[in-house]
Amino acid sequence: MKSPVRTAADETEIFQSGAFQDQSGMNSQTLHDVPHSFQTRFFSMCRLQALQWESLEAELKASESPSEIILDILKKTCLHSICRKNPPSVKYRRLFLSELIKRYELTAAEPLDELYEALAEVIGAEEKPVCYKTYLLPSGEPVSLEENVALISEGTTGLVTWEAALYLSEWALENPHIFTGRTVLELGSGAGLTGIVVCRACKPTKYVFSDVHESVLQRLRNNVQHNGLTEQDVSGVSACVEELDWENVREEQLRRIGADTVIAADVVYDPDIIGCLVKLLVKLLNCKTEEKPPDVYVASTIRNPRTYDSFKDELEEAGLKHVVATHPVTHIFPYTRVSSIEMIKIHC
Repeated sequence: MKSPVRTAADETEIFQSGAFQDQSGMNSQTLHDVPHSFQTRFFSMCRLQALQWESLEAELKASESPSEIILDILKKTCLHSICRKNPPSVKYRRLFLSELIKRYELTAAEPLDELYEALAEVIGAEEKPVCYKTYLLPSGEPVSLEENVALISEGTTGLVTWEAALYLSEWALENPHIFTGRTVLELGSGAGLTGIVVCRACKPTKYVFSDVHESVLQRLRNNVQHNGLTEQDVSGVSACVEELDWENVREEQLRRIGADTVIAADVVYDPDIIGCLVKLLVKLLNCKTEEKPPDVYVASTIRNPRTYDSFKDELEEAGLKHVVATHPVTHIFPYTRVSSIEMIKIHC
């Protein structure tokens, strides 16, 4: 089954801030710490208009050494070791530095060579179809993902991270007991953010990333390996990537995986795939004949209420029930929650 395509118009760019900790071991900073706010948003490639430019201008005007503030931001972004290893896109860095120079020049301070050198380096760099987005766990540990610059490419939307995956990651951080010591299966893993966060912070025994599009599977393998996860259980977590075709999956494969917890994010967006998703959920909840069925959680960004209601209707027709999670989830990562995001637990 080929992954259906979402239109770029359906997606809202991320803009809200979260806490960040750099690799020097400094504590997470508050939203009012402008350099750290810039750092968080820069590495996750937040929309540039959403960065705290007005706060920066006010801080520059009030400071006796505005160049030190700009240098601090530069060291936490373009000159940071994360950027050297896992850089945001060339275009994003170029636009970011151009705006930073513009704001700095408004202070009429002395030219800052490091700024222009950084811009010159980016202008001479080759733009690539892939880039890195880095998200910081509350511990300050970075999760860096190789993603496509384009929202839709190679006939799939699975090469980028979507809002519900960020929400599900935050929910997992607040509910580690659902994953600790368990075998976890993720449906439609995409770029792999949620699974990597769960493996890093929640310590499952085994984590199975899954998808169907070959390009997505290869990207998944790259990102899982890039973040130090392997099937060899060297970190206490065994992680692997499997192809899982919802239409043609065999119960033998599901029994072999033996999931205690099943999760999925942003998989309810196309009416054409709802039927096979519900059938898969029925198989998962019934495949452990002599054991407790797995806990199943699905996080969805509700872009089209009719499509989402259709999913719930098909769950009911298949004899499955669901409960909506109503407890608020702490906003950790920088993305928008303008669209409604709902988490449900599905059971027989």
